[in-house]
Amino acid sequence: MDRSSFGPGTTRRRLLVLAGGAVAAPAILRTGRARAAEVTLKLHHFLPPTSNCQVRFLQPWAEQVLAASDGRLQIDIYPAMSLGGKPPQLFDQAKDGVVDLVWTLPGYTAGRFPRIETFELPFLGARTSAVNSKALQDFAERNLTAEFGAVHPICFWANDQGVIHSRTPIRKLEDMQGRKLRFPSRLTGEALKALGAAAVGMPVPQVPESIAQGVIEGAIVPWEVVPALKLQELVSAHTEFADGTPTLYTSAHCLVMNRDSYARLPDDLKAVLDGLSGQTASAMAARAWDEEAPVARKLAEERGNEIVEIQPDETERWIEATRPVVDGWVQATQDGAALLEDARATLAKYAA
Repeated sequence: MDRSSFGPGTTRRRLLVLAGGAVAAPAILRTGRARAAEVTLKLHHFLPPTSNCQVRFLQPWAEQVLAASDGRLQIDIYPAMSLGGKPPQLFDQAKDGVVDLVWTLPGYTAGRFPRIETFELPFLGARTSAVNSKALQDFAERNLTAEFGAVHPICFWANDQGVIHSRTPIRKLEDMQGRKLRFPSRLTGEALKALGAAAVGMPVPQVPESIAQGVIEGAIVPWEVVPALKLQELVSAHTEFADGTPTLYTSAHCLVMNRDSYARLPDDLKAVLDGLSGQTASAMAARAWDEEAPVARKLAEERGNEIVEIQPDETERWIEATRPVVDGWVQATQDGAALLEDARATLAKYAA
């Protein structure tokens, strides 16, 4: 048993969950190594092992950690909640030491992380994950230390443009009226309501079944997640906003580590993780989103699905309709105006 899995403070709950992990062992993707690792960390997340984030980011990142540590530090990846629990519980699994690392969306626990919500305000983010992720990581290092003090952050990133995937086309603001659409975070839900939709919140793994059963008519997700959900087979239309305009939404993501798991590492292994954290890891995650987006978009085109691009004049109507969501967040959030100004300036810096 690796030394990072148990310690003096191990709880009965953690023992039960890790015991359940033995059942899930076939789902683990292990990196190759020339010798046995000194430390093995467990990384838990909510999407299948074939998901873009695992294949293009988490797995290559784990391989880089293994190589940089000369085979001494291994990260085993447990996808699809295979260690138990539900996606909104992932952050606490890392905080409480149930697992060592998690990839999660802070927005899955509405209102718990108000400062990172800055980047989830409607029509704020850029069309590319590269810009959004550089800006969020920069912003986080200045503004989110206290908010994420219960864990050891590895990196933060944000997706590329948010796209409306629906059973029938949405071409103008009026087409949003009454549409039952899934939203990923609290502020995106408020934005959808302001646009006239019937917003339905749920973690992304629930989307395919919910569309198939008619619970929702579509979902707001970036292109990169479409293949993992086979969303292009469940809907017939996809609505984007024209290049040069801000995107409807972005979601903040994070890769975070249990503080004790980090503290137990020898200094040289801490240095390995530190060297592959921050902007380095954030850029890796961003590439996974930006490189997969055109691939996923092509899948929709090949099925004959309609891709709608809302032009700047119409986009302005959507921005105006969601302005009360932004104003309300600023008023309700401590330092809200300053945080929003910081986010806008940082996004502009990396978009230049």
